[in-house]
Amino acid sequence: MKNLQKLIIGGIALTLSLTPLVGAITPAEVAARVATDDVTVKFLEMLCDDHGGRLTGHPANEAAMVDLEAALRELDLNPTRENFPMRGWVRADDTLTMNGPVTREMRAIGIGYIEPTGPIAGPVVDLGAGGPEAFERDFPAGAIGLFGPSAKGRTDEVSARAVEHGLSALMFINRVGGGQLLARTGGFHGESLPLPVYSITQEEGFWMRRLIVRDVAVEVGLQARSYTKPIETSNLRVRIPGRSKETVLVGAHFDSWDQGQGAIDNGLGIAQLLAIARVLRDEELERTVELVWYNGEEQGLWGSRYAIESGVDAKNPPVVMLNLDMVGVPIAVNAMGHDDLLPVLERWNSSRGDAALEQGVQNKSWVASDHTPYQVNGVRIITFNAPIDHDSVRYYHDFGDTYDKLTPELIKDSAATIASLVVELAQVADLPTGTLPPAEVEALLLKAKLDSRLKATGMWKF
Repeated sequence: MKNLQKLIIGGIALTLSLTPLVGAITPAEVAARVATDDVTVKFLEMLCDDHGGRLTGHPANEAAMVDLEAALRELDLNPTRENFPMRGWVRADDTLTMNGPVTREMRAIGIGYIEPTGPIAGPVVDLGAGGPEAFERDFPAGAIGLFGPSAKGRTDEVSARAVEHGLSALMFINRVGGGQLLARTGGFHGESLPLPVYSITQEEGFWMRRLIVRDVAVEVGLQARSYTKPIETSNLRVRIPGRSKETVLVGAHFDSWDQGQGAIDNGLGIAQLLAIARVLRDEELERTVELVWYNGEEQGLWGSRYAIESGVDAKNPPVVMLNLDMVGVPIAVNAMGHDDLLPVLERWNSSRGDAALEQGVQNKSWVASDHTPYQVNGVRIITFNAPIDHDSVRYYHDFGDTYDKLTPELIKDSAATIASLVVELAQVADLPTGTLPPAEVEALLLKAKLDSRLKATGMWKF
């Protein structure tokens, strides 16, 4: 009878396709169920502890995705893979040593898309923030540049300046202290960096900087062994069909860097999507809900770029995309510059009563996560203002990003709020539909002053 009812409804005039379902699950009911579901908490613990970091192209990434597929099939869902090619990167034993005035092995890692180089050694020169003005001088032969913690321009831009002025390598000082490093990509499109770039600790970076201020010669030596190679990887997608073909897409990146377990960034998002799958698997919805775990985000948004430009979403763009990237318990929901989403989000937040988000509905566009490819292609985006405690989030992209930095309450409470909004968007009658015309997208991004950043990553389409 259930299948027959769907068939009959599909034959009724389209004007009735979003008539509210009698007895349909409500946002409040979904939130209550997710908030008491411990299964996703345990799943994330096992995923982190069994596999460690999930660098795209690494065997741990594939093994972890197999486990996620199995968990979804246990729910009688049918996860599908969306395969795509990308430029992968293999981390090897990249070494960096201080040769003088003190001899010591430095705590350092190569950043994404460096290639085998060396061994080389050279004097260290301080480039400040790495801006163009720092290169308006002569450098000793074979000099190795030191810059950061903040940087003027992307790493690939600083690298291009360094090559132009004859430097042989770069060291980027991390943004926080405590011996931490920052794994990161050197570019968004897989191009090999023209020289080795290392992430180093504040402590050793500031040490060298103090010596240079005193005119004490500092020399370092290095050998880079990491390398790029073409790989094929995949996104994972689950479809929860509704009465309408209009799709609410919820995405989170599956991959992580390899230094820790990728629990905060972005195991949390993996668990939040799984929680939504668990609570909605048997529910009748007006709109179709699709859940996508993207790969290749850390190395340049590869999975989301493929999905909207060449994959499933290029053929049937969603009416709205929610991106879950390091989303703690929300204190606000963000319409991302889409004024026509504000009434829907305001009404949802008001309906939550005492559970209404502390800072309500915001409307500020931003870029540099998996929503960005959808954003530039005219899909409406929703994100959350959902900070994670600084004592935990400071460890992202390094060895300390481990499961113990999260709590069961954070995982369940964040997923409960997210799932509540997903149901609202799947059921509400007045959700704006269709994609935005390019001129409107361009105006939105220009208003938010995001054009220069998008141009720097090669994602500006206008």
